[in-house]
Amino acid sequence: MSVEIKQITKYYGRQKALDHVSFTLHKGELVGFLGPNGAGKSTLMKIITGYLPASEGEILVDGEKVTIDGTAIKMGIGYLPENNPLYTDLYVTEYLEIAAGFYKLKSIRNRVKEMIDLTGLGPEKNKKIGALSKGYRQRVGLAQALIHDPHLLILDEPTSGLDPNQLEEIRELIREISKEKTVLLSSHILQEIEAICGRVVIIHHGMLVADSNLTLLKESGLNRNQQVYVEFDRPVMVHELKQILSAGEISPEGGGWLVSASGTEDIRPVLFRFAVNSGRSLLALSEIQQNLGDIFQQLTKEQPLSASDF
Repeated sequence: MSVEIKQITKYYGRQKALDHVSFTLHKGELVGFLGPNGAGKSTLMKIITGYLPASEGEILVDGEKVTIDGTAIKMGIGYLPENNPLYTDLYVTEYLEIAAGFYKLKSIRNRVKEMIDLTGLGPEKNKKIGALSKGYRQRVGLAQALIHDPHLLILDEPTSGLDPNQLEEIRELIREISKEKTVLLSSHILQEIEAICGRVVIIHHGMLVADSNLTLLKESGLNRNQQVYVEFDRPVMVHELKQILSAGEISPEGGGWLVSASGTEDIRPVLFRFAVNSGRSLLALSEIQQNLGDIFQQLTKEQPLSASDF
């Protein structure tokens, strides 16, 4: 199932929550969806699912427009919202049977059993939802989102409250699900996105600021600040390094120096020539690679840029 998000704008009164956001989700993709609090992530996910109307633009799922009253198209979408609203007075099995009934599934009990096994709810299936830990409530929400075997799955903070073991189990489950479904996954845990998503979409102040394969994004021109660790066999004074570097920051790190420089020039040859010219030997000279957290901070601390800049 492919999803086209086309020029989506959303106003709440005079406040613009989304500003002409466009990107496409392709069948079988697992896409990480990132942005600071208030960036518009949850709003866009609600619009994709047909829960909220857009002020401008449209969502097309396999070429068909999503609308609030479009019941048929919603049958192919599963959604786990961030706050995971559940009926806490219901038992786990009871709640999932009711959810399955909304979709008029055949063999409801068999499908509920499949979801309980798939999401690891077996030990808690006979408890009331209100008695569950937050981690198990997340599993109930995920089981509910999957109960009707949707082609598109929208997950808003699906691993919130899980312990490390549960986290890895749910990550593996999401990986398996994405082999057959299109998955849009929002999370504030950047390591989680980095671990399981091949592509990331980032919005800031309601605008799209990045949409790229994760590996390419790390290697792109977004890397404005090159960081290099250098260590020499003899002491070096900070003013000596400042003389050879036109701009940047220099700070002691371990037995060497951490050198940060802006611009496109690779500073490693400069440091190498300095060592040769000063009669020193290099004990270490390595570039420190950016991770997703570095990129996210750059994009969301600065003024919003157009995704086409990257």
